[in-house]
Amino acid sequence: MERSAVIAIGGNALILDGQKGSIAEQFANATDTAGHIAALVADGWRVVVTHGNGPQVGFILLRSELIGESSGIPRLSLDMSVADSQGGIGHILGNALLNELGRLGQTDTVACILTHVVVDPRDPAFGEPTKPIGPSYNAEEADAKRRHEGWAMVEDSGRGYRRIVPSPHPLRIVEAQQIRTLVSSGFVVIAAGGGGIPVVEVEPGGYRGVEAVIDKDLASAMLASSLGIPLLVLSTGVERVAIHFRQPDQRFLDRLSVTEARSYLAEGEFPKGSMGPKVEAAITFLERGGSEVLITSPANLEQAFAGTSGTRIVADAALASASPSGN
Repeated sequence: MERSAVIAIGGNALILDGQKGSIAEQFANATDTAGHIAALVADGWRVVVTHGNGPQVGFILLRSELIGESSGIPRLSLDMSVADSQGGIGHILGNALLNELGRLGQTDTVACILTHVVVDPRDPAFGEPTKPIGPSYNAEEADAKRRHEGWAMVEDSGRGYRRIVPSPHPLRIVEAQQIRTLVSSGFVVIAAGGGGIPVVEVEPGGYRGVEAVIDKDLASAMLASSLGIPLLVLSTGVERVAIHFRQPDQRFLDRLSVTEARSYLAEGEFPKGSMGPKVEAAITFLERGGSEVLITSPANLEQAFAGTSGTRIVADAALASASPSGN
């Protein structure tokens, strides 16, 4: 798996600030990102693309709310909503990648894999839901959801109340072998969308979906480790990671070790609502034997791979001698 990378794209990368999230907007944004990924593939990189699905799952859940129980249309469970979003976003990203790679002479080399991720039914997260999903409700509506649906609700920064669901840690990618085979055969693979469809193993080789959301970056780290891919790329809205973010003494970081990353996390430099999950996923990946994690924006992917942009996180022992990913 030399010169191979898992590139994780945030769900918000398809819906930019100020946009409504129309399908046309998502296709246009996907085309922009796909152009950068296609350039890397043309340069000889083998790539697995993962993606978030927060806004899109929110749309799916809101449709269920707007239709209502009287319509006769059954409400989708959370695992089914993740599956739906994998298909929809896979179509958008897959079509964009097919088009961009086709322009470079690499036709029909994209595959999208519906991906299940095993979690532990005894994971403490099931007793302590933390992940907000879906639309906002006023206090009266939230109370009704608690009583009638059994939902856990939380006040969301003065914007109303939202449902919170468990976010268990991923244990295993069910389709890892299929994905490995496709990557080895030269395909660009889209997988583990939205962190994967959460399932528990009820018997050897038998699975059941559960009401949960898996962190996309942790699932991407798990996938890269499972495939033996040395480079994990976590794309975000900024070119590089910074400490003292948006403060007068803000400082961008070009490279840091696992120990430094842990220290900054402990100091609160990387909040849970922004850069924290990415740094935690980076540490997890490197502790499992990964070589390097690169954090940057989709627009800066080529420069980051060439070593002129982005933030690199490496194991402590590798910090002094680590070279840019593209060398």
